[in-house]
Amino acid sequence: MSGSYDDSVGVEVSSDSFWEVGNYKRTVKRIDDGHRLCNDLMNCIHERARIEKVYAQQLTEWAKRWKQLVEKGPQYGTVERAWCAFMSEAEKVSELHLEVKGSLMNEDFEKIKNWQKEAFHKQMMGGFKETKEAEDGFRKAQKPWAKKLKEVEAAKKAYHAACKEEKLAISRETNSKADPALNPEQLKKLQDKVERSKQDVLKTKEKYEKSLKELDNATPQYMENMEQVFEQCQQFEEKRLRFFREVLLEVQKHLDLSNVASYKNIYRELEQNIKTADAVEDLRWFRANQGPGMSMNWPQFEEWSADLNRTLSRREKKKASDGVTLTGINQTGEQVSQPNKHSSLSVQSNTVQSVQSSYNPFEDEEDTGSTVSEKEDNKIKNVSSYEKNQSYPTDWSDEESNNPFSSTDANGDTNPFDEDTPPAMEVRVRALYDYEGQEQDELSFKAGDELTKMENEDEQGWCKGRLDNGQVGLYPANYVEPIQ
Repeated sequence: MSGSYDDSVGVEVSSDSFWEVGNYKRTVKRIDDGHRLCNDLMNCIHERARIEKVYAQQLTEWAKRWKQLVEKGPQYGTVERAWCAFMSEAEKVSELHLEVKGSLMNEDFEKIKNWQKEAFHKQMMGGFKETKEAEDGFRKAQKPWAKKLKEVEAAKKAYHAACKEEKLAISRETNSKADPALNPEQLKKLQDKVERSKQDVLKTKEKYEKSLKELDNATPQYMENMEQVFEQCQQFEEKRLRFFREVLLEVQKHLDLSNVASYKNIYRELEQNIKTADAVEDLRWFRANQGPGMSMNWPQFEEWSADLNRTLSRREKKKASDGVTLTGINQTGEQVSQPNKHSSLSVQSNTVQSVQSSYNPFEDEEDTGSTVSEKEDNKIKNVSSYEKNQSYPTDWSDEESNNPFSSTDANGDTNPFDEDTPPAMEVRVRALYDYEGQEQDELSFKAGDELTKMENEDEQGWCKGRLDNGQVGLYPANYVEPIQ
């Protein structure tokens, strides 16, 4: 018998049956286990909800990162849209998993928490009210039968002791008959002892049988009372088991995205986006926007303009349809060698090279406009085999850096059309006029500001420089003069 009863001290253990005194404690313990199992189930759901949240966040970060990489990469057209469809799928699935997380915590977790609070009531002195009620019920049902069981055990013990004493007395009497040294009086005493022992055996046997009969008569009522309390515990446990089954089914519904219509639509839409990828359409688009199908502003005769103070922005040069206005040209074409004069002569000396050499669309220039985009690209950790930090212009312009006739082709050969460019030298210059940058790669400054010229003037009259705050960009060459 695994347990013991307060009024049954000395009762021997005969089996591990529920009917044994004190063995109801396993049934009572199940109530405490039910409360702990509620906590375990809540912790289990909470951990799964945290996993769903982390997975959703990782999907979102992955989609954002790869969407930027693909958009900045060399892929284009319908295949690019098909590729980006995977990022859209990840964002939508991320939203669904956040909904799963919300359902697990706001519905399932809270439901278990509230049910546990209603089913188990803590006492001031510790433990649960339901546990104490079950314990008291079993004690009350078992107490009368346990008392009679104690009497049976005592009667049995007395009977067995009398039998032992009888056997010992008979043995002594038998041995005394063979001993001639004993006198008749001693022999008489041994015979009387045997007789008393037999009488004690009969009395204890009768008492033992009587107590056992009383126990047998009390057993049905004992079993009925124990069954009644046990059935109450069973009903309480049945509520918990049925509740757990109900909650687990709801958790399954929340986790099973295969039956969610929006989840199926995500992959139906993804499949459609992939199937819309058309190689012929992409090649046609590339031909029209990046190949021979592009429009071209073929060189035309351009009149000379006397407007020395007007500087066209790079954007205005692209949109100009009536030719390019050249600035900073003196009428004689002579260069002025006095750099310390704060007049239009110094402006002319900075731009006279644009007159002496005609614009060649095949010449290679450094695409300084890519500086801003390169800084942005460096913020993204690149895991792609190809990072698009190159520019892909939509038409031929003076900004183009991917000219197939540039100074170095794919085989490393030099371009015969290139001209030797002098090495870049950093020179401190001072602004003659105010200038407001019209594009992201242009500098803005006020008259009198000082900056550093990093590259010499190009054919369009632009220089690359750096302000004292570290900003690097382009500015009109005729807006500054060297500092002496």
